[in-house]
Amino acid sequence: MTYKETLDWMFAQLPMYQNKGKSAFNSKLAGITSFAHHLNNPHTQFKSIHVAGTNGKGSSSHLLASVLQEAGYKVGLYTSPHLKDFRERIRINGNKVAKRWVVEFIQENQVYFSEKKLSFFEMTVGMAFSYFAQEKVDIAIIEVGLGGRLDSTNIIKPEVSLITNIGLDHVDMLGDTIVKIAGEKAGIIKSGVPVVISEYNIETAQVFNLVAKDNNAKIIFAEDADYPDYEIGLLGSYQKKNIKGVLATLNALSSFVVTESNIVKGLIGVVDNTQLMGRWQQIGSDPIIICDTAHNKEGISLVMEQVKKQKYDELHIVIGFVKDKDISRISPLFPKKATYYYCKPKNFRGLDENKLASIFSDLGYKGEVYKSVNKAFKAAKKRAKKNDFIYVGGSNFVVAEVL
Repeated sequence: MTYKETLDWMFAQLPMYQNKGKSAFNSKLAGITSFAHHLNNPHTQFKSIHVAGTNGKGSSSHLLASVLQEAGYKVGLYTSPHLKDFRERIRINGNKVAKRWVVEFIQENQVYFSEKKLSFFEMTVGMAFSYFAQEKVDIAIIEVGLGGRLDSTNIIKPEVSLITNIGLDHVDMLGDTIVKIAGEKAGIIKSGVPVVISEYNIETAQVFNLVAKDNNAKIIFAEDADYPDYEIGLLGSYQKKNIKGVLATLNALSSFVVTESNIVKGLIGVVDNTQLMGRWQQIGSDPIIICDTAHNKEGISLVMEQVKKQKYDELHIVIGFVKDKDISRISPLFPKKATYYYCKPKNFRGLDENKLASIFSDLGYKGEVYKSVNKAFKAAKKRAKKNDFIYVGGSNFVVAEVL
């Protein structure tokens, strides 16, 4: 098969949470454990850092990878979802896995996939672990896909675990309270492995302390530490929430040598080093156009605070969401004084643009409905003047279509 044919087969044959939602959430580890055994347990052949959280886990993972690259290590990076190319999920020192490698991996294991009916995520995690083992990385940064306790990545025993923060997202699968969700995220805490908590919350701290104690794991609340005010290569002041967790994780990584110079260069050079996209990313000027993948209440709240800090004459917001988001909780976070361009991303789970517009309209927001992200984006660019500001977001899928 060609690379495109391989991807078509993967997406068509195997359930993927991004396309199917809850029905693709595979709440057990038996599948990935069996697959890892089939692959000769590649996850035991390299060191790792495990990163979970509601928001900030992707940015934190990229920042960790960047600093460790600057320290001279060969660094694997596994993240999800991808925006433009599936291979964004699996990188070594910023370089995506080769198309040929993906094709050959699928061909070599296709009979196993068909017989075992693995999920898309199980297959992809196994692919990443195999690649990192084969390429003999010094360390891999492994981002949790969903939750933690039952996530397919949770078969690793890392050097350090990092939990960025806890918010009410994916409540249909992870629980409908902060405490329940914290319990799922705390599932990545392993026996004797230090765990870093980026953001302190009195409710979740009790959960993390209890699980850490049960696992004899040292727990580090990053907010308690004092660090220099480093410059970060990711735009958006909200990124400062991630930095303390990243620095505390590096401090807990006792078997790796990281200098002050490595930290400075790694934090400022994160985009060049890891090719991170979609985090307060500027994709246009005159007018300034910013896109961001924030898609839940906590993430969007932080991003909208950043929007308020911008200087502009008029604000234009291009937004679309997926069906499983509680729009009634998210919509009040957006500013009333803006022109909205409602759209539906090209995805099975995309929320109908007319329904989205109706929800916002009932709350007094002004805007128009568009049949596609592309048409909404074009309309915003046509209407906006030089000193205006355009924000594009609401979903990974919306951002992917404008990049």
